[in-house]
Amino acid sequence: MRFQNVSIFGVAHLDAPHRVPSEEIEKRLAPSLERLDMRGDLIRDLSGIMERRVWDEGFQPSDAAAEAGRKAIADAGIQADQLGILVNTSVCRDYIEPSTACIVHSKIGLPETCMNFDLGNACLAFINGMDMVGNMVEQGQIDYGIVVNGESSRFSTEKTIEKLLGSDVTEEIFRENFATLTLGSGSAAMVLGRSDLGDGGHPFRGGVNLAATEHNRLCYGQVEGMVTKGHELLVAGLGLAARTWQKAVAELGWKIEEFDHCILHQVSKIHTEEFCEIVGLDVEKVFKLYPNFANIGPAGVPIVMSKLQEEGQLKSGDRIALMGIGSGLNCTMAEVVW
Repeated sequence: MRFQNVSIFGVAHLDAPHRVPSEEIEKRLAPSLERLDMRGDLIRDLSGIMERRVWDEGFQPSDAAAEAGRKAIADAGIQADQLGILVNTSVCRDYIEPSTACIVHSKIGLPETCMNFDLGNACLAFINGMDMVGNMVEQGQIDYGIVVNGESSRFSTEKTIEKLLGSDVTEEIFRENFATLTLGSGSAAMVLGRSDLGDGGHPFRGGVNLAATEHNRLCYGQVEGMVTKGHELLVAGLGLAARTWQKAVAELGWKIEEFDHCILHQVSKIHTEEFCEIVGLDVEKVFKLYPNFANIGPAGVPIVMSKLQEEGQLKSGDRIALMGIGSGLNCTMAEVVW
């Protein structure tokens, strides 16, 4: 998928306000860790996640997405009534029905002419949302669109801790539920539009996608937590990433050394390091989100882009690779030129 007339005009993020150290969660789980003869620093040692963020009690995914959306619209320098579509890509939702997108649409105050819906594809949904809006822009159906995301890990983390403190929990059950303890909270939004509408846009070139959906049972979740077969998911995901990278090399002429920034969906330390090894990327060049923010799902990639912009690390002409793997399994690699 390639675009000729699609640019990013605004990007913004919101950090959840409350820090929850991994050590605090490990202390709460101490009775089970001791009973199962498992190390006390399990989360920090296996994932490299030192802490994560959570929202205030009662702060909904739509609240987080709407606030990031307002910031992205302001960053783009446009009016809300210029948006032709809002796509919400959050894994977390206020309700099963109605869509979280329509709640965000109302909270931002978008016009009735602005289409809105939820798009779900695990941790890849935000980049998929960029593709969706990009296609509409490229086809001339809209001038501008916005992708939003708000993730909240508080409820699922608390329910998982409760579950893992049960006297009947085995080591296998503990490990299958471990990934839920590595989730974080945050939000992000991005305004895309026609490149020929004005100065200041950053071209979104599109990218490549591959699927390996035979692995759809390696990670699955409900609102109270996830079940993950960690090793199998790592092996299958990295294999898919390797094939997707080769597709990008063959079809887009990618060379890793030609990118100024590579923004990865970061699950944990081992996932990030092994992903970098596959594409030949020096892990020290990666902006590491996971140690202090954990795995924020589909919000992770746009949050890193927004943080890089905020810190002045993105320079005009920089080539930026966006890369991620989502449970299912799917893999996407795309390019933005700053």
